[in-house]
Amino acid sequence: MSSIYREITPLTQNDCFTIFSRVKQEFNFPLHYHEDFELNFIYNAAGAKRVVGDHVEIIDDLELVLVGSNLPHGWFTHQCKSEEIVEITIQFHKDLLDEKFLRRNQLSFIRTLLERAAKGISFSREIKETFRPRLELLTQKGGFDSVLELISILHDLSISRNMRTLSNSSFTSDQFNYYSRRIEKAFEYMQTYYDKEVSLADVAKVVNMPEVSFSRFIKKRTGKTFIESLNEIRLGHASRMLIDTTETISEVSFKCGFNNLSYFNRIFRRKNGCTPKEFRQNYSGSRVFI
Repeated sequence: MSSIYREITPLTQNDCFTIFSRVKQEFNFPLHYHEDFELNFIYNAAGAKRVVGDHVEIIDDLELVLVGSNLPHGWFTHQCKSEEIVEITIQFHKDLLDEKFLRRNQLSFIRTLLERAAKGISFSREIKETFRPRLELLTQKGGFDSVLELISILHDLSISRNMRTLSNSSFTSDQFNYYSRRIEKAFEYMQTYYDKEVSLADVAKVVNMPEVSFSRFIKKRTGKTFIESLNEIRLGHASRMLIDTTETISEVSFKCGFNNLSYFNRIFRRKNGCTPKEFRQNYSGSRVFI
């Protein structure tokens, strides 16, 4: 997966979901994956190419796809000639509806939908046309009502007919299945103190392990070094600030724990495929966090 970007979405643990609406002339975000689920509605982009897992397809003028956690995906301009592509993207935490809740009888269809989303789901033309006004209206809502509406949308999608599974395999890797109470504690600590000086020794102490042992442990469990894991947390908060505030890039860098602006710019570009400035411009649409 070295050629596929791991996107750090701007969602925090205090958000239920984010919905983003914009009009653009091209698709310029690279093939990527992220932990959050994504429901993507696109219209006026006939001729664009969609990649989900190992499935590649040219789309028509209406597109509605649900992408599961850590499934590589991307849309590319390809043969699309439109200069007014409209995109509504909803991203929500993979544990927004937890396992116990989804076991209830009334939630069984949503549970099945989310399980199928591990391979990507494309919905029928009829469903795309039906859900377009609901998704457009959701961009204007907020608060508790919008959470209920999102759950309602997921339920109605889950009982819809003629949905298609896209990828032949989920493309998820063992590197994502790193559940461990020690890892959880380490990430909780880094999430709490990301804006301060955080050393390997600090986190190793929290999980009661020698530094060398913890260094090997986090690499084995997550596929990333301690500093890579910490930087990804910081980059997630930086992405949120770039979208949500008018702070300068230098201020964002400092407030997210990066004391060197050049270093921040370099690793931000490496992870997101664009500079912080380009990222902010790319998200210059209507984004709401619920």
